[in-house]
Amino acid sequence: MGCAGLASAQEQTVNLYSARHYQTDEALYADFTKATGIKVNRVDSDDAGILARLKAEGAASPADVILLVDAARLGKGDADGLFKPIKSKLLEAAIPAQLRAKETAEGTSWFGFSTRARVVVYDKLKVKQADVDTYEELADPKNKGLLCTRSGAHPYNLSLFGAVTEHLGEAKTEQWLKGMVANMARAPKGGDTDQIKGVASGECGIAITNTYYLARLMRSDAPEDKAIMERVGVVFPNQQSWGTHVNIAGAAVAKNAKNTANAVKFMEYLASPSAQNHFANGNNEWPVVASVKVSNPALQAMTGGSFKSETIPISAVANNQLKVQQMLDRVGYK
Repeated sequence: MGCAGLASAQEQTVNLYSARHYQTDEALYADFTKATGIKVNRVDSDDAGILARLKAEGAASPADVILLVDAARLGKGDADGLFKPIKSKLLEAAIPAQLRAKETAEGTSWFGFSTRARVVVYDKLKVKQADVDTYEELADPKNKGLLCTRSGAHPYNLSLFGAVTEHLGEAKTEQWLKGMVANMARAPKGGDTDQIKGVASGECGIAITNTYYLARLMRSDAPEDKAIMERVGVVFPNQQSWGTHVNIAGAAVAKNAKNTANAVKFMEYLASPSAQNHFANGNNEWPVVASVKVSNPALQAMTGGSFKSETIPISAVANNQLKVQQMLDRVGYK
């Protein structure tokens, strides 16, 4: 993580540590500067790297805003005391309660600004949609030898498993994870796009992915990407029960922020219609502000316009991470 150009305490700057490595976000930052006159100085890394850096820098950290792409990591940063709770009537009104940290007397320590669903993809030539329309069925013996996933310990899976723990309880979730291991077509490896390609190639019959990876393939003009999407089907699981799991990209004010007022302005900007539309169209995510309507054709095609998402607090999902990691070790989910 390079830090050239970071400002520590200038009136019209905000220092951002971002795990959003999407080029399309450049326009978002530029629009904020144009609207407010506040320059965004950005440092890029992954979620874990940002949290480690904040710990190492301590009170000397120049960071004002922390932007992460997973609820589990936001929860960990909060638990480690790396964030400064804030009070913002605008954010409290705009962001649904289940997509932000639990409010305390000091304020709220982090807010979600976009969501992505964790869905099932399946080989339309080998698998019936009705056999994979719930997360529970991923562990059903009828799907033995078909399942492919990335590492169980990856934050995207940890958050899904943390949500399932909230729905089913620890004992049933551990049995579910054990069943998933028994159904693996191969050892967990690669990223979400690799899982989709594995289904399209016939290596896997079923896989789990975040929706924005699918949307990228759907919006691609490359013949190989079109061929992938012709082979795979998409299921938003548990539409008849608790709804599909959603994760968030979210932001917090750094504990030792020197430009707190500008940091709050930046976070409030992320809840604005223009920024929310940018999340939807730039990186194929769903906005969290209910009044913002999505015009992304891939997201529309994927869902038919809408889907039922779970409503459990994302903070509770984050709090289940340690339990989940212990379960993964016990069942041998690598």
